[in-house]
Amino acid sequence: MSIDLAGAWSLSDDSGTYRCTMQMPTDGISALYAAGLIADPYWGRNEYDLRWICERDWHAVREFDLDSADVDLVLSELDCVATVRVNDQLVLEAENAFRTYRVALAGVAQVGRNRISVTFHSPVVAGAAKQAALPFEVPHHPDNCPIPNGNMLRKPACDFGWDWNIALAPFGIYGTMQVEQAQAARVDSIMVAQDHQDGAVSLDVTVITSRHNGDVTAMIAGQSVTAPSTDSIARLRVTIQNPDLWWPAGQGDQPLYDLTITAGSATAQRRIGLRQMELVTTPDDAGLGFKFRVNGRDIFCKGANWIPADALPGQISDAKTRDLLQSAVDANMNMIRVWGGGRYERDSFYDACDELGLLVWQDFMFACNLYPSTPAFLAEVTAEVAENVTRIQHHACLALWCGDNELIGALNWYEVSRKDRDRYLVNYDRLNRAIETALKATDPDAIWWPSSPSPGPMNFGDAWHDDGSGDMHFWSVWHEGRDFDHYRDIAPRFCSEFGFQSYPSMNAINRFAGPQDQNIAAPVLESHQKNAGGNARIAETMFRYFRWPKHFDDFVYLSQIQQGLAIKTAVTHWRSLKPHCMGTLIWQLNDTWPVCSWASLDHGGDWKLLHHMARDFYAPVLVTAVPVGDRLVLRGINDMPMPQVVQVTAQALRADGSLRDIGMAGVTLHADAVDMLDIPLADLAPDEMIAFRWKSAQGATGADIHAPKPFKSYDLQPAGLSIQVDGLSVTVTAQTLALFVAVEADVPGRWSANAFHLLPGDARNLTFTPADPGQSPNFTLRDLHSATYA
Repeated sequence: MSIDLAGAWSLSDDSGTYRCTMQMPTDGISALYAAGLIADPYWGRNEYDLRWICERDWHAVREFDLDSADVDLVLSELDCVATVRVNDQLVLEAENAFRTYRVALAGVAQVGRNRISVTFHSPVVAGAAKQAALPFEVPHHPDNCPIPNGNMLRKPACDFGWDWNIALAPFGIYGTMQVEQAQAARVDSIMVAQDHQDGAVSLDVTVITSRHNGDVTAMIAGQSVTAPSTDSIARLRVTIQNPDLWWPAGQGDQPLYDLTITAGSATAQRRIGLRQMELVTTPDDAGLGFKFRVNGRDIFCKGANWIPADALPGQISDAKTRDLLQSAVDANMNMIRVWGGGRYERDSFYDACDELGLLVWQDFMFACNLYPSTPAFLAEVTAEVAENVTRIQHHACLALWCGDNELIGALNWYEVSRKDRDRYLVNYDRLNRAIETALKATDPDAIWWPSSPSPGPMNFGDAWHDDGSGDMHFWSVWHEGRDFDHYRDIAPRFCSEFGFQSYPSMNAINRFAGPQDQNIAAPVLESHQKNAGGNARIAETMFRYFRWPKHFDDFVYLSQIQQGLAIKTAVTHWRSLKPHCMGTLIWQLNDTWPVCSWASLDHGGDWKLLHHMARDFYAPVLVTAVPVGDRLVLRGINDMPMPQVVQVTAQALRADGSLRDIGMAGVTLHADAVDMLDIPLADLAPDEMIAFRWKSAQGATGADIHAPKPFKSYDLQPAGLSIQVDGLSVTVTAQTLALFVAVEADVPGRWSANAFHLLPGDARNLTFTPADPGQSPNFTLRDLHSATYA
């Protein structure tokens, strides 16, 4: 017997002023909005009028019927400080949104009608109380989190605000909510270790059961093995000869084997990808290398950082999440970093990454703040780590467990920790060691990295500016206002964060701002820019590189082109350093709400222009322009498993679209980047750029344009763009040079390509796929000249 408690609950606040239905699983803010009791949290400046919600307690109640009273209550993703009563008797006091709770209801539940109530205590009040009880102050990041003391609680840090997120600190239940028969056999956990030797893989499967003392059977790949359960633990070994190996996207297929565990009347399934995962950190002349090796092959990681799919958990669905991950793969990405200020994602997330070939860099959920190291806090952390490692460990996609995001740097961000660094360093070390100890106790074979960024274990150096070792976060271009070429001044081993902001697309802006507020200085636009000085930095950078846009929508378009150029400069240069650099993870893939941010995807999943550009600069076979002194080197890069025979042709390109040949070269590309063609910059006229195309004998093609000077320096001519529309198919033609051509639709959906260049006489065929097939879009055409030249 299992009773699902999902469905209609009754929600009320502690004053009784607000009452509505809450359709669990969901969050309370979504429920209040669905009931018409509050305004749209994402519209205008409504956020600031809704922060009262997290300052009070809320009560959710429902009834359920039982035909047996010997039952357990199971709750997961219970957010966050909550008191649970059944039939008015206290059964659970919870304070960790990252844990699952199983509570015996024997002696509390009754045959017939029962009542369950959950009190969600104010995170503001709870956090303040925990802070006051500490022996010394443990500060949070006030610029990121306007709602204080979120670092006292085990819930997503970004719920309290971030420099891209709304600050509402939602509450609710988002996962399992069931009443189960207490005496029924069950499979509590399945751990899988892989040993690859001589063309075979042996799986060591550890199964923990409850209410079962007999044999446990494992079935996989047509084989069945059985072992006894001793003290509720069964250990089984299965060997698969000549296995079909799982590979990251772009390196091969992603076969998954079905593993079925049977323990009496209980069964459980897992899908297993067979692969050998290694983190290779070898000292060299530069410092400490950092690369992933899968099945013996070194992998250049191309990807982005993942934040929660929505600021309101009730708005997150498996389908929406899958769509965002699919977009990552469609842009030639092969890794996602689950950032430490969000949440451990649901099983469906990791299932999708297994199926899509997306490696997962998994942070533990600590970010940018300082955290307590009291015995009670570390006990919660230990339980949280053990549960989530056990749950996620078997996934083929899992590449690494990382202790935290930027906690080492945070030691220098607060006056109290700067004045007493030893105390706070010891405090941090206690937390970090507790995480590592719990990880290794749960999964001794887990790949561990202490923090991000980090030069390496037991090294507390500056991994924001020192590029020789470990993984790096490089933010000097955005936060320090440096020019894009500054990306070329560093040579990271693996850059796990870097980014540049843009505005969301017009469809996203129209969801939070009316025409009267569509101005970068309007209070509504400023309230949807959470990074201090962000709007000014976007505008200031435009002055460096472009002529000023004509209209607001041109400004939005140009901000996305600018973002794409910044990230393209970083990625193409760091890829050209392969194998010295072996990974780039853009900050960030997605948005939690419609906001100005570093994301390449709009809230809702539409592709910003950066994402289209990423599909090109993350292409597995790439030729890129690398400035080297007074020369421009065209360098070839191959991430494919097999060598590529590549030919490149370069031409000088004037602003009117006229071309003259410069040279061509052919090279066989192996794993390392190779110089293909050397072009003296003195050979270019002041008004010339370089256009180059490449193709491989194996079928890869590409083209690009490199401008040695800012684009505002060139006297571009009207491109004479024309557009032919046939339903959802579009053909764009140019009479002269058209840079960064973009076609926009006034309804959500995805273009087959965008942000491309056209030479005189070129035509590009595009397809638009609306999110709602019943909608008929209108199209708008832009290019650099039409957006910025009078």
